[in-house]
Amino acid sequence: MVSLDPTRQRQLMRAMYDKAVSAAHPATCVPSHLPDVPENGRIIIVGAGKATAAMAQAAERHYVGKGLAARITGAVTTRHGYGLPTETLPVVEAGHPVPDANSIASAKLAVSLAKTAGPNDLVLCLLSGGASALWAAPVDGVSFADKAALTKQLLKSGARISEMNCVRKHLSRIKGGRLAAAAYPAKLITLAISDVPGDDPDAIGSGPTVGDPTTLADALAVLERYKISPPASVLAALARADSETVKPGSDKLAASSYVMTATPRMSIEAAAELARAEGYRVDVLGDSLEGEARDVGAAHAKLALDAKARGERVAILSGGEFTVTVRGNGAGGPNQEYAMGLAIALNGAAGISALAGDTDGIDGGGGNPDDPAGAIVTPDTLARAGAHNLNAAALLANNDSTGFFRQLGDLLECGPTQTNVNDFRVILVDP
Repeated sequence: MVSLDPTRQRQLMRAMYDKAVSAAHPATCVPSHLPDVPENGRIIIVGAGKATAAMAQAAERHYVGKGLAARITGAVTTRHGYGLPTETLPVVEAGHPVPDANSIASAKLAVSLAKTAGPNDLVLCLLSGGASALWAAPVDGVSFADKAALTKQLLKSGARISEMNCVRKHLSRIKGGRLAAAAYPAKLITLAISDVPGDDPDAIGSGPTVGDPTTLADALAVLERYKISPPASVLAALARADSETVKPGSDKLAASSYVMTATPRMSIEAAAELARAEGYRVDVLGDSLEGEARDVGAAHAKLALDAKARGERVAILSGGEFTVTVRGNGAGGPNQEYAMGLAIALNGAAGISALAGDTDGIDGGGGNPDDPAGAIVTPDTLARAGAHNLNAAALLANNDSTGFFRQLGDLLECGPTQTNVNDFRVILVDP
């Protein structure tokens, strides 16, 4: 195979990103897992997440097509700007990553709908990444303003998503198995699109339908670890025994089951097929990488440079979710910071290009539907930056990765994709 020039590398990387997204789209991955409507009963559909409007569309299309529209009811919640038209299932748009009033109302509605389930009914929960913020009804004694303030502190602290979810579960009326407890003893089935390390059901949407192994003490330890000073109401709630979550093995989970319809690994493998077809050896670093975005970018640059030095033609793929410790006042996100760290460490090495993007179509930023999904790096990234009088190191120090890549025309922009299997990254090495 002939080595690809930067233009062809760019085209291939974008095709790989699109393939990863397509493999996890609800229209592709949900229909085959939809359960039958119970005899003489209803399906009560609830759900939350960045992909949930499209999941609801797929479910509605399936049941309406079977003439069962009168036997489905419910409501789902997605991020502002992610709503889709439906015939029978209301779609509520709420705040992400910081919850808003709709997050509270929709979480309370989901719990109340689950409680209406009778012995002949089935509760179908459609979950995807983002549900933790989109279903955010706080426990008694904690105001919406106090929980939103805590969420903002957690997002800026550098805490891992698993740590943030540990805290949020213990301050929620729906997370940590509480939705399943509300539906019990009715049958409940969860269909999920995973965006978390290890595809752990407990971590997707903070596990509203599964047991939570973490404790109130764990949540307090997260706050102490990152030196977060929460509102007094939060500390009071975390000191109350009734704020503890439903634990694995609880009787209230006996009627619940869980199905993973799409995972980061599935999307990475779908994209890898395109790279192999172009003659690249594929090296998958994992689908659940974590760490400070810029630091991991620099580490991955070394992997690429080492492969180039060995004369290897390789596509280095990875998934997972990196964090950003905010120190400046610029705009950006973990994929863009990863790309900047990578570009600086590559220092213009020939034959190496990269793409890093969030499969939901939005990478950090202000949480707006038109925010970029990530960024692209080519061998001439730093040279073009110099021509624009851009100091990459200074902009990275100010957390202004969006400003950097926007002036180069290298932002990955696609808008909401209606799915979310976390981040997708590829580095192409053509010696």
